Amino acid sequence: MAIKRTTKVDPAFSMSSMTDIVFLLLIFFLVTSTLINPNALKLLLPKSTGQVSAKASVSVSIKDWQDEDETYTFHINGDEQPCTLEEVETKLIELLAGEEEPTFSIYSDETVPVGNVVQVMNIAKRNKFKVIMATRPE
Repeated sequence: MAIKRTTKVDPAFSMSSMTDIVFLLLIFFLVTSTLINPNALKLLLPKSTGQVSAKASVSVSIKDWQDEDETYTFHINGDEQPCTLEEVETKLIELLAGEEEPTFSIYSDETVPVGNVVQVMNIAKRNKFKVIMATRPE
């Protein structure tokens, strides 16, 4: 007696679940890859108990005059004469032109907003300068 199967086996399978898994993995890797390399400036932050190996030949000071109009002035190498942000970039390019590893330090008053410090850091990023953020010892 020959027994015949009434249902036939279908060799195909559904790919919809596989594409869902691949799509979720793709989203996961895209999100995590943006967290790995954030768009940040590399800073050489000195420790308060030691010294940094890089020596800055130029310094940029940002002072807050605590007026009602909130003026912040930029001074290069401790010069009494303040300069604008556009002048800071041209002076830094002139002063650091011949150096092998151009490095400058930022001295900022505690009351100066971070946005003004970041503007000076953006100058360093545009011109591929290294930055040292000066701190006081604890």
